[in-house]
Amino acid sequence: MKKNKKMIICFLTPALLFFLLTFLYPICRTVLMSFFSVEAVNDPMDLWEFVGISNFVDLMNTSVFQVAMINMLKIWLLGGVIVLGIALLFAAILTSGVVGKSVYRAIIYIPNIINAVAMSTMWINYVYNKRFGLLHTFFEKIGAHELAMTDYMNGEIKFYSLLAAFCFGSVGYFMLIFMSGIEQIPQDIFESATIDGANKIRQFKSITLPLLKGVFKTCVTFWTVSVVGFFVWSQMWSAPLSSELSTITPFVYMYNVTFGTVGSTQRDGGLGAAVGVIMALVVMLVFGIMNKLIKNDDLEL
Repeated sequence: MKKNKKMIICFLTPALLFFLLTFLYPICRTVLMSFFSVEAVNDPMDLWEFVGISNFVDLMNTSVFQVAMINMLKIWLLGGVIVLGIALLFAAILTSGVVGKSVYRAIIYIPNIINAVAMSTMWINYVYNKRFGLLHTFFEKIGAHELAMTDYMNGEIKFYSLLAAFCFGSVGYFMLIFMSGIEQIPQDIFESATIDGANKIRQFKSITLPLLKGVFKTCVTFWTVSVVGFFVWSQMWSAPLSSELSTITPFVYMYNVTFGTVGSTQRDGGLGAAVGVIMALVVMLVFGIMNKLIKNDDLEL
C-alpha cells in the first residue's frame, strides 16, 4: 500500500506543479493586479500602485465597457435562444431514426472545425458582400432589390450580421451534446409511451426535455464561456486597427486596454485584469444560477 502511495505521489507531483505554474499562479496574479494601477502586465510588483476597487468603479462608469457588456448580454441571450433551440431541434430530428444520420451530423458540425478567422472571412466576403454576396444574389433573383442593396456590414444591422454568423458556426457543437444526452435515454421509455398512444411531440415534451435538464445546464454553461471569450469574430467585424462599438465585447475591450492597441487607448494592465475578473465572475454567476434553477432529481438518467 505504501509503495502504491509513493507511486501515486510521483505521478501526481509533476501534474500538480504544472497546474500551479500555468493555471493557478496566473489567476492569483490577475486577481491581485486588478486592485493595482499597472501599466504593463509584465511589470514587476514593486512598480504596482495600489488603487483598491478604483479599476472596477472606472469600468462601471466607462461608456465603452457598458456598450461591450450590453453586446455580450445580447449575444448570450439572443444567440443562446437561437443556437440552443436549433441545436436541440436538430438533435431531436437526428435521433428519431432519420436515414443518413451520420451524414447530416457531419454536415452540421463542419462549421465548428473551421477556424474562426476563415469562417468570418467567408461570411464577410461571400455572404454579406453587397455586390456579389450570397444574400445580394438571392434577393436580386427574387426581385427584392432593397434587401439586395442592404449593407450588412454597416450601421445597426452590423451587430446582427455578426450574431447570425456566430450562431451558424456554433449550432453543431451543441447539437452533438444534445444528441449524446438523448441517446442515453433508454428506448424502452419511448416504446412504452408509443404503446400508450403518445405521439412524437408529446414524447419530446414529456420525456425528452425533462431528462435533458442536466445536459441543458451544461450547454448553457459552455455557451456562457464561449460568449465571454468572444474575441476573433468581433475583431474580424471591426475596421482595421479599430474596435467598433457596434460589435465590441468585454474581451476585446480588455485586450485593447491591456496592450493599448487601438488609437490613443492608454495601456493599463490593472484595468484589463479587472475586466478579466468581472468576466470570470459572470461565468461563475451563470453557473451558480443554473445549479439553483436546474436540479438533478430522480428523472435524471
